Amino acid sequence: MTAHPSGRAPIIMGCDRGVRTCQRVLADARADNCATPRRRRVAGHAAPVAFGTEMLTANSDLQLGLDLVGVFVFALSGGLVAVRARLDLVGVVVLAWVAGLGGGMIRDVLIGDTPPVGVSDWRLMLAACVAGLITFALHPRVERIARLVRVLDAAGLAVFAVSGAMKAVLFSVAPVTAAVVGVITAVGGGLLRDVIVGQVPAVLRNELYAVPALLGSVVIVVAARLEHLTSLVVWAAVVLVFAVRMAAVVLDLNAPQPLRTGDPS
Repeated sequence: MTAHPSGRAPIIMGCDRGVRTCQRVLADARADNCATPRRRRVAGHAAPVAFGTEMLTANSDLQLGLDLVGVFVFALSGGLVAVRARLDLVGVVVLAWVAGLGGGMIRDVLIGDTPPVGVSDWRLMLAACVAGLITFALHPRVERIARLVRVLDAAGLAVFAVSGAMKAVLFSVAPVTAAVVGVITAVGGGLLRDVIVGQVPAVLRNELYAVPALLGSVVIVVAARLEHLTSLVVWAAVVLVFAVRMAAVVLDLNAPQPLRTGDPS
C-alpha cells in the first residue's frame, strides 16, 4: 500500500483493473436479474416473453402448424380470386401470397418486428406459393369445395386474429393498438387481395368478418391486462371468433348499412 503523491487516500497497487472488472460483472448481473427481454426471433416467430408472472406464448410446433394452415387457406382464397380475374400463373401465385401473408406482414411492420415473416420465414412463404399453384392447376375442383374453403377461412380468421393480438401483446404495445393489430392480421390479406384485383374488399360488404376478429382480439388483450391469458382463454377466443363468423355465414348476418333513399330526381 502506498500513499498518493497528492496526499489523497492510499490505494492498493494493481487493483484498479480488478475493481473495474468487478463493477462490470455486478452491472451485468443486475441487468440479467432485472431486465425482461422484449423479443427474440426464432424461425420467424417471437420467443416466449414473460407478462407478469405467466408465459403468454411459446414457440411450438402447434403454433407453427396453425400459422401454416391459416396461411394456406387464405392463400387458396387469393388464388381463387386471381383465377376468376383471369390472371396468369405469376398473378395467381402473387395474389395467393398476398392473401396468405399480407395481414401478418402489416402486423409485423406496425409492431416493429422486421423483417416481416412474409419475407423471412420460408415455410410460410412456401405454403402460400403451393396454395397458389394448386389453385392454378386444380381451380375447378377447388371451386367445388368452396363451402369447405369458407369454413377453413373462418378457422384461419380466428387463428390469425388471436395470434396477431397475442404477438402485439408480446411486443408491449398499447391495449387498443394490440386489438387493432389483431384485426389487421386477420383481415389485412383479404383487403390487399381485393384491392389488387379492383374489387370492393369483401370484408367491407359481406357478412360479419371484421367484427368477430375484433371480439377475439379484445378477449386476448383484456386477458393479458388481467394477467389471466392462459391456454384455455386463447382457445376460447379462437372458438368465439369461429362461431360468430360461421353464424354470420349461415344466417347471412351483416353489419348495419345505410338506409336506401328514393331517387331525388
